[in-house]
Amino acid sequence: MRSRRSVLAVPGSNPRFLEKAQTLPVDEVFLDLEDSVAPAAKEDARRNVVAALREGDWSGKTRVVRVNDLATQWTYRDVIEVVEGAGQFLDCVMLPKVQDPTEVVWLDTLLTQIEKAMGYEPGRIGIEAQIENARGLVNVDMIAGSSRRLETLVFGPADFMASINMRTLVVGEQPPGYTEGDAYHYILMRLLMAARSHDLQVIDGPYLQIKDVDGFRRVARRSAALGFDGKWVLHPSQVDAANEVFSPAQEDYDHAELILEAYEYYTTVEKRGAVMLGDEMIDEASRKMALVVAAKGRAAGLSRTVTFTP
Repeated sequence: MRSRRSVLAVPGSNPRFLEKAQTLPVDEVFLDLEDSVAPAAKEDARRNVVAALREGDWSGKTRVVRVNDLATQWTYRDVIEVVEGAGQFLDCVMLPKVQDPTEVVWLDTLLTQIEKAMGYEPGRIGIEAQIENARGLVNVDMIAGSSRRLETLVFGPADFMASINMRTLVVGEQPPGYTEGDAYHYILMRLLMAARSHDLQVIDGPYLQIKDVDGFRRVARRSAALGFDGKWVLHPSQVDAANEVFSPAQEDYDHAELILEAYEYYTTVEKRGAVMLGDEMIDEASRKMALVVAAKGRAAGLSRTVTFTP
């Protein structure tokens, strides 16, 4: 499973930003052909994206292109030109404003046709589905199970807030007058349950107040606490905060690895199923919880500082 703690959005119409993105320590970069690109610049943006994928150094990053949504006239050409031009350098295609599982099936079918025509490995290019309105959320379980290519569900907060008439213009913050609880909790949990039930990752959307890093960190901690895998970043100032928030603390990572090592030893060598690790009882449920934290730590590049001694 790919690490997606920080997911950087880069306008495909801006060559300078495409070049800068290659130097930032993000887990994923998506080169955008949709909202950040003006209609008159769509065709040039496709060419920029193909050139950037083919010629750029994206080492260590998941490479994604966000195409336009299926209600537009640009989508099919986006997919064809990008995948034919740079498919061997592409990890996933992000489809925005997904409302129905048939939209993901359409993209899966088109990708398969292009892969066969170009001699690429069939099924290698993944799909990210962005949920951005009420209909998409209502259908999210079917969307999550619609394709074996699907790797990730992505929350698109701005369009979603508009689709439900949420009374605020500040993306990600609580709407004025909502003083009890979290207005986004149901949405985030709904996405999380659909993703996990189909073994997908799930990514929180952007925080548009790019100079307010403390605000970004606060909002990111909300989705990270629920179990989200990462969050969009729009500016280099948000990158370190995202990587930190969606990585386990060193102490938690060490503890998770200790649980895994100790449980393996006690169940295989001493043939016991529930044992003590210091003052803590561990069992199969402990192992499953530790596996999640350990996997996130490994994906983040953390190194162990302690080892288990029977």
